[in-house]
Amino acid sequence: MKILIIGNGGREHALAWKLNRSRKVKKIFAAPGNPGIADIGTCINILATNIKALVRFAKESGIDLTVVGPEVPLALGIVDEFVKNGLRIFGPNKNASRLEADKAFARDFMYRFGIPAPRFSVYESASEALKYTKTTNKYPVVVKASGLASGKGAFVVATRKEYEKKIDEILVQHRLGEAGKRVVVEEFLTGQEMSVFVLTDGLTIRYLPSSQDHKRLYDRNRGPNTGGMGAFAPYPTNQRVTNMIEQVIIQPTVLSLRDQGIDYKGVLYVGLMLTSLGPKVLEFNCRFGDPEAQVILPLIDSNLAEVLVAVADRQLAETEVKIKNQWAIGVVLVSGGYPYDYRTGEEITIKDRLSARTLLFHAGTKKENSTLVTAGGRVLNVVAVHENLKVAKQHVYTEIKKIQFKNMFYRKDIGNSGMKKMKRKRRR
Repeated sequence: MKILIIGNGGREHALAWKLNRSRKVKKIFAAPGNPGIADIGTCINILATNIKALVRFAKESGIDLTVVGPEVPLALGIVDEFVKNGLRIFGPNKNASRLEADKAFARDFMYRFGIPAPRFSVYESASEALKYTKTTNKYPVVVKASGLASGKGAFVVATRKEYEKKIDEILVQHRLGEAGKRVVVEEFLTGQEMSVFVLTDGLTIRYLPSSQDHKRLYDRNRGPNTGGMGAFAPYPTNQRVTNMIEQVIIQPTVLSLRDQGIDYKGVLYVGLMLTSLGPKVLEFNCRFGDPEAQVILPLIDSNLAEVLVAVADRQLAETEVKIKNQWAIGVVLVSGGYPYDYRTGEEITIKDRLSARTLLFHAGTKKENSTLVTAGGRVLNVVAVHENLKVAKQHVYTEIKKIQFKNMFYRKDIGNSGMKKMKRKRRR
């Protein structure tokens, strides 16, 4: 089997690594890929958004399965074009991808079908959005760009003044471009965040390990939002909460999509807030998370290539997805200054050989004259898997000390919330 992976980040490297472990997979290509993927496959100089060129390459190379990593090509309709050309591809089509690409659409969908979510309003002009301040004195609230903003379009504003400033930046100054043509203003929820991942072919649902992403830049969830500073999996929940998520959120979502004539095939990633009133949906995403994929994929004990083909061919009912009884923790190493201004081109060195138990996924790297250098804000993902979460955390942070590049930065508390929750469970 020949596989083409679309994308160039840590998520795509993790997909390549996992798919490469299948005996049925003979060749892996990635467009455009990265140096980590190049060690196990062939990188093709085609951008993830150049759909015509990707279709042409898949046809000429006899690709058996294409796996889409990032959200933008999904929103542009890459799945529709591949299917039209008789090519097998994993991911939701353009219509289904609106669940992520259009947050106003997603919120309306949740409201119409009774899926638990925060209260919200949608605005297309600054004048309308500013009228909101006359209806409430309750802050903080969440302001989101309705379109795709690479994980950087959501803002928690603590005061009316901050709200007015953010509305001006998005709807008047257009700092987020097309992504900010509309804004969604949401009720601020408190609790623990959790990410739930399921595979569906539109009929059958298979659950993957849950996870918790760490979006804020600094320890204890302080600082600006980022694309993700690390994650661990699974996120520990009791059976009552798990049942509620499955019965009140996941199953109604998949059924309602089908009832609306939306053919959803792929991974559905549901960002949740576990509130005192139960789990509520913060967002839907239509692809594997990044950095969540880097800790979820190592815990899948089934042949991933076979599973993804089953989703694409609508045969998931005949396919079992086995999950390991282990923990995985991943820490993202970022360039100093991220998520704002940061330097690239800094040499990356690994002082000692990494343990065989350690997984290293490339995100923002490139080769310059055979030297590995930084090429983005999020540079590397260091992942450890173990039967014990505490041991996995100790291992991953020990391994990080072997890696260096100028102004390297990372959070020191990834996984702490999971360990605290496990301690509370034992006390009970």
